[in-house]
Amino acid sequence: MNKYLKISLGILGVVLVGIGILVVAFILEMKPDKDKEEEIRNQAEQYLEENFNDNFEIYDTLYDNMGNFEFEYAAKVRDKKTNTEFLVYYDDDETKQMVDTYIADKWANDLKSEIRPFIKENFGETSDFFVFFTNDTIGQELGIDPLNPKSYKEFDVAPIIRITVTRKKSEDDEKILNEFIAFLNSEDKLQHGSIAMNYIDEKGVILDDEWNKDF
Repeated sequence: MNKYLKISLGILGVVLVGIGILVVAFILEMKPDKDKEEEIRNQAEQYLEENFNDNFEIYDTLYDNMGNFEFEYAAKVRDKKTNTEFLVYYDDDETKQMVDTYIADKWANDLKSEIRPFIKENFGETSDFFVFFTNDTIGQELGIDPLNPKSYKEFDVAPIIRITVTRKKSEDDEKILNEFIAFLNSEDKLQHGSIAMNYIDEKGVILDDEWNKDF
């Protein structure tokens, strides 16, 4: 066999083996560790016993293999009375203790219920939106008892409301957003926050135009 062909085949073989190793390593990295899942579940169960009541249950675990969250493993918890779903995890960055996102998720759901009629009426039934608080552990920060969550209206909070519509930007959008802010303020639903409006085409491709406004 030609010498150069042998060398080429050898290099190709090494490359293929290397790619195979990388693929296997990636697959293994994507799979959660059963022991760590069991550990976070046990920690969350103890945490719920100390801070919540029997209305709350663990229904799954979350493994963040992409680095999207501040944790690697978290327990998924559900409030059986309101169906509010939230996370319980160990905060290794700041508090060095177990924390939860219950208040942030519950308040986001409450605000979504308040503003859904306005958004659907003014931006169309096909519009989509979500609400979130930048601080997931706002409940602990404000010292709120999860068994007496109160309302976000009682605190000076500024959540983010992101609206997505399936069309191009319209000249009337700024006017509608200003009316939306006036609606929030006049109805005493929300005094401060940020609104972002995104546009996508029928295939779901994000268009360049976007509105951002703080109030």
